Amino acid sequence: MANRGPSYGLSREVQQKIDRQYDPELEQILVRWILAQCGSDVAQPAPGRDGFQQWLKDGTVLCRLINSLHPRGQGPVAKVQASAMAFKQMEQISQFLQAAERYGIAATDIFQTVDLWEGKNMACVQRTLMNLGSLAVAKGDGLFVGDPNWFPKKSQENRRVFSEDKLKEGQSVIGLQMGTNRGASQAGMTGYGMPRQIL
Repeated sequence: MANRGPSYGLSREVQQKIDRQYDPELEQILVRWILAQCGSDVAQPAPGRDGFQQWLKDGTVLCRLINSLHPRGQGPVAKVQASAMAFKQMEQISQFLQAAERYGIAATDIFQTVDLWEGKNMACVQRTLMNLGSLAVAKGDGLFVGDPNWFPKKSQENRRVFSEDKLKEGQSVIGLQMGTNRGASQAGMTGYGMPRQIL
């Protein structure tokens, strides 16, 4: 709820810990990318965590962003319009989240609508947008606009195919994870139960 008062005790400590995860440098990278990706349709936000939250809060910037990652006319969010009504804003945020999941973002990497709308967990919002940017770069479909070095590179599949002979050959080799007996001998050992000879 937007009119929630200040928190105290453990709730306050938890909120402060969440707030410390917010990265101002990542905010600048995300703002540059969103402005480059969406073009002149989107205005520059006010600097800082609150400015970033207010910029994304109504969901229009997010919907334009996800639409720009699809071919023209095939965007997943058909109707993008600014609204002062809280319900409409939250609906547009949830449309973005559904479209991001269909785009390929894992469900565990997606923020909750209230994280953005109430500004309770803006670090999670940053992580979702960073994952979206990384995925857009990795797809390589020519729709990403901006510097690919802004985002961490996603790992690519490196499938290997071995012949049957090579697979059978590998079954006869004892891996070093099992240990080795190379260099092991019983030279110099005495029989069990016999006293050790000290000279």
